[in-house]
Amino acid sequence: MSRIGKNPVTVPAGVTVEVKGQEVVVAGKTGRRSLVLHREISAAVKDGKVVFVPRSQSKLARSAWGTSRALVANMVKGAQAGFERNLEINGVGFRADVQGKNLMLKIGFSHEIAFPIPEGIAIKVGEKNVALSVTGADRQQVGQVAAEIRQLRRPEPYKGKGIKYADETIRRKEGKKK
Repeated sequence: MSRIGKNPVTVPAGVTVEVKGQEVVVAGKTGRRSLVLHREISAAVKDGKVVFVPRSQSKLARSAWGTSRALVANMVKGAQAGFERNLEINGVGFRADVQGKNLMLKIGFSHEIAFPIPEGIAIKVGEKNVALSVTGADRQQVGQVAAEIRQLRRPEPYKGKGIKYADETIRRKEGKKK
């Protein structure tokens, strides 16, 4: 038995969930998302809750049960409030700016880096052009875009320069001794 799968997903006010065969469609104020469930899982909307049931007791069905429930729960949360991931830029002269559909980054290279902002994602530049906020309705897409931005200049362990998550702690190394 999946401890996660057997818990129903509560549908809050302002969010609608439709189940059409194996497809689950979630619509809310931040957008509309759909997911095709695994063939071993069935879903139904009952009393304002989405209930998931495995079609068999195979190992595949039991493992897909909790995953399907978690994916739909993330879709419901994304349709209601969305997701956010915060980044910080550390380094002298390092900064960011949003120009149209591109995030322009000055992060220590001889040129500016233009990062194209994907559809469905909003990026805001905060205080002193060193704080970034990546927001969107799809949890996976928000995390992927934040990881791609971080990958452009990962924080180095000696001075901590680079792009890091706001809640990330960088393990610092001691430099050479004289």
